[in-house]
Amino acid sequence: MDPLEIAAGLEAHGVTDRTAARFRHRDVFSLAEEMYARVPRDADTASRSTDQPAPRGHATWVLLALLPGALCAAAVAGLRLTDGRPRLVAAVVGVLAVTLALRTALRRGPLSAAASTTGAWTCWLVGYALLGDGMLRSALAGGPDGLPDGTADGPWPVTVAPVLALVLACAPAAGSAHLFAVRARRELIASRGLADFAASARPLLLGTFALFMGALTVLVALTGAVLAEPAAHPQALTLGALLMLARLLTVHGCTRAPALVLAASATAEAAALATLFAGRLPGCGFLAAPVEAVIAACGPAGVPTAACGLGALTLLVHAARRLTRASAHASTERSR
Repeated sequence: MDPLEIAAGLEAHGVTDRTAARFRHRDVFSLAEEMYARVPRDADTASRSTDQPAPRGHATWVLLALLPGALCAAAVAGLRLTDGRPRLVAAVVGVLAVTLALRTALRRGPLSAAASTTGAWTCWLVGYALLGDGMLRSALAGGPDGLPDGTADGPWPVTVAPVLALVLACAPAAGSAHLFAVRARRELIASRGLADFAASARPLLLGTFALFMGALTVLVALTGAVLAEPAAHPQALTLGALLMLARLLTVHGCTRAPALVLAASATAEAAALATLFAGRLPGCGFLAAPVEAVIAACGPAGVPTAACGLGALTLLVHAARRLTRASAHASTERSR
Protein backbone atom coordinates (compact mmCIF):
# COMPACT_ATOMS: atom_id res chain seq x y z
CA MET A 1 0.00 0.00 0.00
CA ASP A 2 1.32 3.47 -0.91
CA PRO A 3 0.30 6.99 0.23
CA LEU A 4 -2.14 7.34 -2.68
CA GLU A 5 -4.04 4.23 -1.64
CA ILE A 6 -4.10 5.42 1.98
CA ALA A 7 -5.52 8.77 0.84
CA ALA A 8 -8.14 6.97 -1.21
CA GLY A 9 -9.09 4.81 1.74
CA LEU A 10 -9.39 7.87 3.98
CA GLU A 11 -11.62 9.53 1.39
CA ALA A 12 -13.79 6.41 1.15
CA HIS A 13 -14.32 6.58 4.93
CA GLY A 14 -15.42 10.19 4.83
CA VAL A 15 -12.15 11.96 5.69
CA THR A 16 -11.98 15.30 3.85
CA ASP A 17 -9.38 18.04 3.57
CA ARG A 18 -11.21 19.90 6.36
CA THR A 19 -10.90 16.84 8.60
CA ALA A 20 -7.19 16.60 7.79
CA ALA A 21 -6.76 20.27 8.76
CA ARG A 22 -7.83 19.39 12.31
CA PHE A 23 -4.77 17.14 12.46
CA ARG A 24 -2.58 20.04 11.25
CA HIS A 25 -2.27 18.81 7.66
CA ARG A 26 -3.10 20.88 4.60
CA ASP A 27 -5.04 18.05 2.90
CA VAL A 28 -5.81 14.32 2.94
CA PHE A 29 -2.76 13.54 0.81
CA SER A 30 -0.44 15.12 3.37
CA LEU A 31 -2.11 13.16 6.18
CA ALA A 32 -1.77 9.95 4.16
CA GLU A 33 1.94 10.59 3.61
CA GLU A 34 2.54 10.94 7.36
CA MET A 35 0.55 7.77 8.09
CA TYR A 36 2.61 5.96 5.47
CA ALA A 37 5.87 7.27 6.93
CA ARG A 38 4.93 6.16 10.47
CA VAL A 39 4.44 2.49 9.46
CA PRO A 40 7.70 0.47 9.62
CA ARG A 41 8.56 -1.62 6.53
CA ASP A 42 11.60 -3.20 4.94
CA ALA A 43 13.38 -1.68 1.95
CA ASP A 44 11.99 -4.20 -0.56
CA THR A 45 8.40 -3.49 0.38
CA ALA A 46 9.00 0.24 0.17
CA SER A 47 10.56 -0.13 -3.25
CA ARG A 48 7.69 -2.23 -4.55
CA SER A 49 5.09 0.21 -3.28
CA THR A 50 6.74 3.32 -4.70
CA ASP A 51 7.70 1.98 -8.11
CA GLN A 52 4.97 1.89 -10.70
CA PRO A 53 4.54 -1.66 -12.08
CA ALA A 54 5.47 -2.04 -15.71
CA PRO A 55 2.47 -2.62 -17.97
CA ARG A 56 2.17 -6.25 -19.02
CA GLY A 57 -0.06 -8.10 -21.38
CA HIS A 58 -1.15 -5.09 -23.43
CA ALA A 59 -0.92 -7.08 -26.65
CA THR A 60 -3.04 -9.84 -25.09
CA TRP A 61 -5.98 -7.68 -24.08
CA VAL A 62 -5.83 -5.73 -27.35
CA LEU A 63 -6.18 -8.97 -29.31
CA LEU A 64 -8.95 -10.18 -27.00
CA ALA A 65 -10.81 -6.89 -27.48
CA LEU A 66 -10.58 -7.23 -31.26
CA LEU A 67 -11.66 -10.89 -31.32
CA PRO A 68 -15.43 -10.44 -30.64
CA GLY A 69 -15.77 -7.99 -33.51
CA ALA A 70 -13.92 -10.27 -35.91
CA LEU A 71 -16.07 -13.27 -34.96
CA CYS A 72 -19.27 -11.22 -35.17
CA ALA A 73 -18.34 -10.00 -38.66
CA ALA A 74 -17.69 -13.60 -39.71
CA ALA A 75 -21.04 -14.67 -38.25
CA VAL A 76 -22.88 -11.91 -40.13
CA ALA A 77 -21.14 -12.96 -43.35
CA GLY A 78 -22.26 -16.52 -42.69
CA LEU A 79 -25.86 -15.38 -42.29
CA ARG A 80 -25.71 -13.43 -45.54
CA LEU A 81 -24.18 -16.29 -47.55
CA THR A 82 -26.37 -19.15 -46.34
CA ASP A 83 -30.04 -20.07 -46.34
CA GLY A 84 -32.37 -22.53 -44.60
CA ARG A 85 -30.82 -24.93 -42.08
CA PRO A 86 -27.20 -23.84 -42.78
CA ARG A 87 -28.21 -20.29 -41.84
CA LEU A 88 -29.63 -21.54 -38.54
CA VAL A 89 -26.42 -23.43 -37.83
CA ALA A 90 -24.34 -20.36 -38.72
CA ALA A 91 -26.47 -18.21 -36.41
CA VAL A 92 -26.15 -20.59 -33.44
CA VAL A 93 -22.42 -21.09 -33.89
CA GLY A 94 -21.90 -17.35 -34.37
CA VAL A 95 -23.83 -16.41 -31.22
CA LEU A 96 -21.90 -18.94 -29.12
CA ALA A 97 -18.53 -17.87 -30.51
CA VAL A 98 -19.19 -14.14 -30.02
CA THR A 99 -20.55 -14.70 -26.51
CA LEU A 100 -17.48 -16.68 -25.45
CA ALA A 101 -15.16 -14.10 -27.01
CA LEU A 102 -16.93 -11.27 -25.19
CA ARG A 103 -16.76 -13.10 -21.86
CA THR A 104 -13.03 -13.62 -22.38
CA ALA A 105 -12.45 -9.99 -23.35
CA LEU A 106 -14.32 -8.77 -20.28
CA ARG A 107 -12.17 -10.88 -17.98
CA ARG A 108 -8.83 -9.49 -19.12
CA GLY A 109 -7.49 -5.99 -19.53
CA PRO A 110 -9.12 -2.60 -18.91
CA LEU A 111 -12.70 -3.95 -19.02
CA SER A 112 -12.15 -6.66 -16.41
CA ALA A 113 -14.00 -6.39 -13.11
CA ALA A 114 -13.91 -8.34 -9.88
CA ALA A 115 -17.67 -8.96 -9.99
CA SER A 116 -20.53 -8.14 -12.32
CA THR A 117 -24.27 -8.76 -11.97
CA THR A 118 -25.38 -7.19 -15.24
CA GLY A 119 -24.88 -10.06 -17.70
CA ALA A 120 -28.54 -11.03 -18.07
CA TRP A 121 -29.71 -7.43 -18.55
CA THR A 122 -26.95 -6.78 -21.09
CA CYS A 123 -27.98 -9.85 -23.08
CA TRP A 124 -31.58 -8.65 -23.14
CA LEU A 125 -30.63 -5.15 -24.30
CA VAL A 126 -28.41 -6.47 -27.10
CA GLY A 127 -31.05 -9.01 -28.07
CA TYR A 128 -33.64 -6.25 -28.25
CA ALA A 129 -31.33 -4.24 -30.50
CA LEU A 130 -31.27 -7.25 -32.81
CA LEU A 131 -34.94 -8.29 -32.73
CA GLY A 132 -36.95 -5.70 -30.78
CA ASP A 133 -37.73 -3.12 -33.45
CA GLY A 134 -38.81 -5.85 -35.84
CA MET A 135 -41.13 -7.33 -33.23
CA LEU A 136 -42.66 -3.91 -32.53
CA ARG A 137 -43.41 -3.40 -36.21
CA SER A 138 -44.86 -6.89 -36.52
CA ALA A 139 -46.95 -6.47 -33.37
CA LEU A 140 -48.45 -3.24 -34.67
CA ALA A 141 -49.38 -5.06 -37.90
CA GLY A 142 -51.01 -7.93 -36.02
CA GLY A 143 -48.01 -10.30 -36.06
CA PRO A 144 -45.47 -11.64 -35.80
CA ASP A 145 -46.46 -14.40 -38.20
CA GLY A 146 -43.28 -16.44 -37.88
CA LEU A 147 -39.88 -16.76 -36.29
CA PRO A 148 -36.96 -14.53 -37.33
CA ASP A 149 -35.04 -15.87 -40.31
CA GLY A 150 -32.00 -13.60 -39.97
CA THR A 151 -33.05 -11.16 -42.70
CA ALA A 152 -34.27 -7.57 -42.59
CA ASP A 153 -37.30 -8.28 -44.78
CA GLY A 154 -38.63 -11.49 -43.19
CA PRO A 155 -41.81 -11.93 -41.13
CA TRP A 156 -39.83 -10.84 -38.06
CA PRO A 157 -37.21 -8.32 -39.30
CA VAL A 158 -33.73 -8.51 -37.82
CA THR A 159 -31.43 -5.46 -37.57
CA VAL A 160 -27.86 -6.75 -37.63
CA ALA A 161 -25.93 -3.53 -38.29
CA PRO A 162 -26.25 -1.90 -34.83
CA VAL A 163 -25.37 -5.14 -33.05
CA LEU A 164 -22.29 -5.64 -35.23
CA ALA A 165 -21.26 -2.04 -34.49
CA LEU A 166 -21.67 -2.58 -30.75
CA VAL A 167 -19.56 -5.75 -30.79
CA LEU A 168 -16.88 -4.07 -32.90
CA ALA A 169 -16.92 -1.23 -30.33
CA CYS A 170 -15.48 -3.59 -27.72
CA ALA A 171 -12.00 -2.59 -28.91
CA PRO A 172 -12.46 1.21 -28.61
CA ALA A 173 -14.24 0.64 -25.29
CA ALA A 174 -11.20 -1.21 -23.93
CA GLY A 175 -8.89 1.47 -25.28
CA SER A 176 -10.96 4.27 -23.74
CA ALA A 177 -11.13 2.50 -20.39
CA HIS A 178 -7.36 1.96 -20.44
CA LEU A 179 -6.71 5.59 -21.33
CA PHE A 180 -9.00 6.80 -18.55
CA ALA A 181 -7.39 4.52 -15.94
CA VAL A 182 -3.82 5.49 -16.87
CA ARG A 183 -4.48 9.22 -17.09
CA ALA A 184 -6.53 9.23 -13.88
CA ARG A 185 -3.71 7.48 -12.06
CA ARG A 186 -1.27 10.15 -13.26
CA GLU A 187 -3.63 12.90 -12.16
CA LEU A 188 -3.93 11.20 -8.78
CA ILE A 189 -0.16 11.22 -8.37
CA ALA A 190 0.11 14.88 -9.40
CA SER A 191 -2.82 16.14 -7.31
CA ARG A 192 -2.37 17.62 -3.86
CA GLY A 193 -5.97 17.46 -2.70
CA LEU A 194 -9.22 15.58 -3.26
CA ALA A 195 -10.91 18.60 -4.83
CA ASP A 196 -7.90 19.11 -7.08
CA PHE A 197 -8.10 15.53 -8.31
CA ALA A 198 -11.87 15.68 -8.87
CA ALA A 199 -11.50 18.86 -10.93
CA SER A 200 -8.91 17.22 -13.19
CA ALA A 201 -10.64 13.82 -13.41
CA ARG A 202 -14.04 15.15 -14.49
CA PRO A 203 -12.95 16.51 -17.92
CA LEU A 204 -10.81 13.40 -18.36
CA LEU A 205 -13.87 11.20 -17.87
CA LEU A 206 -15.99 13.24 -20.27
CA GLY A 207 -13.20 13.34 -22.84
CA THR A 208 -12.62 9.58 -22.89
CA PHE A 209 -16.38 8.97 -23.01
CA ALA A 210 -16.68 11.35 -25.97
CA LEU A 211 -13.78 9.54 -27.66
CA PHE A 212 -15.61 6.23 -27.35
CA MET A 213 -18.87 7.72 -28.62
CA GLY A 214 -17.07 9.14 -31.65
CA ALA A 215 -15.61 5.73 -32.48
CA LEU A 216 -19.02 4.09 -32.01
CA THR A 217 -20.66 6.66 -34.31
CA VAL A 218 -18.19 5.81 -37.07
CA LEU A 219 -18.73 2.07 -36.59
CA VAL A 220 -22.53 2.43 -36.71
CA ALA A 221 -22.31 4.38 -39.96
CA LEU A 222 -19.85 1.91 -41.51
CA THR A 223 -21.81 -1.21 -40.60
CA GLY A 224 -25.03 0.32 -41.87
CA ALA A 225 -23.40 1.20 -45.18
CA VAL A 226 -21.67 -2.18 -45.64
CA LEU A 227 -24.77 -4.22 -44.75
CA ALA A 228 -27.15 -1.90 -46.63
CA GLU A 229 -29.30 -1.52 -43.51
CA PRO A 230 -30.54 1.59 -41.71
CA ALA A 231 -27.73 2.76 -39.45
CA ALA A 232 -30.09 2.99 -36.45
CA HIS A 233 -27.97 5.73 -34.91
CA PRO A 234 -30.25 6.77 -32.01
CA GLN A 235 -30.83 3.35 -30.45
CA ALA A 236 -27.30 2.06 -31.20
CA LEU A 237 -25.58 5.13 -29.74
CA THR A 238 -27.73 5.30 -26.61
CA LEU A 239 -27.29 1.57 -25.98
CA GLY A 240 -23.54 1.84 -26.55
CA ALA A 241 -23.30 4.76 -24.14
CA LEU A 242 -25.33 2.86 -21.54
CA LEU A 243 -23.21 -0.30 -21.76
CA MET A 244 -19.91 1.63 -21.77
CA LEU A 245 -20.77 3.67 -18.68
CA ALA A 246 -22.13 0.62 -16.87
CA ARG A 247 -18.94 -1.32 -17.53
CA LEU A 248 -16.68 1.60 -16.62
CA LEU A 249 -18.44 2.01 -13.28
CA THR A 250 -18.30 -1.73 -12.64
CA VAL A 251 -14.57 -1.85 -13.39
CA HIS A 252 -14.00 0.83 -10.76
CA GLY A 253 -15.99 -0.97 -8.09
CA CYS A 254 -19.40 0.72 -8.49
CA THR A 255 -21.71 -2.22 -9.21
CA ARG A 256 -25.07 -1.30 -7.69
CA ALA A 257 -26.04 1.65 -9.90
CA PRO A 258 -25.17 -0.07 -13.24
CA ALA A 259 -27.19 -3.14 -12.26
CA LEU A 260 -30.22 -1.06 -11.30
CA VAL A 261 -30.11 1.17 -14.38
CA LEU A 262 -29.57 -1.71 -16.83
CA ALA A 263 -32.44 -3.59 -15.19
CA ALA A 264 -34.69 -0.54 -15.47
CA SER A 265 -33.85 -0.03 -19.16
CA ALA A 266 -34.41 -3.69 -20.01
CA THR A 267 -37.67 -3.72 -18.05
CA ALA A 268 -38.91 -0.65 -19.91
CA GLU A 269 -38.26 -2.35 -23.26
CA ALA A 270 -39.94 -5.55 -22.12
CA ALA A 271 -42.93 -3.60 -20.79
CA ALA A 272 -43.32 -1.84 -24.14
CA LEU A 273 -43.57 -5.18 -25.94
CA ALA A 274 -45.85 -6.67 -23.30
CA THR A 275 -48.31 -3.78 -23.38
CA LEU A 276 -48.65 -4.04 -27.17
CA PHE A 277 -49.67 -7.67 -26.92
CA ALA A 278 -51.80 -7.08 -23.81
CA GLY A 279 -53.67 -4.35 -25.71
CA ARG A 280 -55.09 -7.03 -28.01
CA LEU A 281 -57.19 -8.42 -25.17
CA PRO A 282 -60.83 -7.29 -25.09
CA GLY A 283 -61.20 -3.99 -23.26
CA CYS A 284 -57.43 -3.57 -22.77
CA GLY A 285 -56.63 -1.36 -25.74
CA PHE A 286 -55.70 1.48 -23.40
CA LEU A 287 -52.61 -0.47 -22.26
CA ALA A 288 -50.98 -0.16 -25.67
CA ALA A 289 -51.88 3.51 -26.16
CA PRO A 290 -48.67 5.02 -24.64
CA VAL A 291 -46.37 2.78 -26.69
CA GLU A 292 -48.39 3.36 -29.84
CA ALA A 293 -48.12 7.12 -29.27
CA VAL A 294 -44.32 6.89 -28.92
CA ILE A 295 -44.05 4.77 -32.08
CA ALA A 296 -46.33 7.14 -34.00
CA ALA A 297 -44.15 10.10 -33.00
CA CYS A 298 -40.66 8.57 -33.21
CA GLY A 299 -41.02 5.19 -34.86
CA PRO A 300 -40.08 1.85 -33.23
CA ALA A 301 -36.63 3.26 -32.46
CA GLY A 302 -38.22 5.67 -29.97
CA VAL A 303 -38.74 2.92 -27.38
CA PRO A 304 -35.12 1.70 -27.00
CA THR A 305 -33.75 5.22 -27.53
CA ALA A 306 -35.80 6.58 -24.64
CA ALA A 307 -35.12 3.60 -22.36
CA CYS A 308 -31.37 3.46 -22.98
CA GLY A 309 -30.92 7.23 -23.32
CA LEU A 310 -32.40 7.96 -19.90
CA GLY A 311 -30.33 5.15 -18.41
CA ALA A 312 -27.13 6.43 -20.01
CA LEU A 313 -27.78 9.96 -18.78
CA THR A 314 -28.35 8.66 -15.26
CA LEU A 315 -25.11 6.68 -15.29
CA LEU A 316 -23.16 9.61 -16.75
CA VAL A 317 -24.22 11.83 -13.85
CA HIS A 318 -23.40 9.03 -11.41
CA ALA A 319 -20.01 8.42 -13.04
CA ALA A 320 -19.16 12.13 -12.82
CA ARG A 321 -19.57 11.79 -9.04
CA ARG A 322 -18.08 8.37 -8.37
CA LEU A 323 -15.24 8.12 -10.87
CA THR A 324 -13.77 11.48 -9.87
CA ARG A 325 -12.98 10.14 -6.40
CA ALA A 326 -9.49 8.97 -5.57
CA SER A 327 -10.83 5.82 -3.92
CA ALA A 328 -12.31 4.55 -7.22
CA HIS A 329 -8.90 4.51 -8.90
CA ALA A 330 -6.78 3.26 -6.01
CA SER A 331 -9.08 0.25 -5.52
CA THR A 332 -8.87 -0.56 -9.23
CA GLU A 333 -5.09 -0.41 -9.19
CA ARG A 334 -4.94 -2.77 -6.19
CA SER A 335 -7.23 -5.29 -7.87
CA ARG A 336 -4.92 -5.47 -10.91
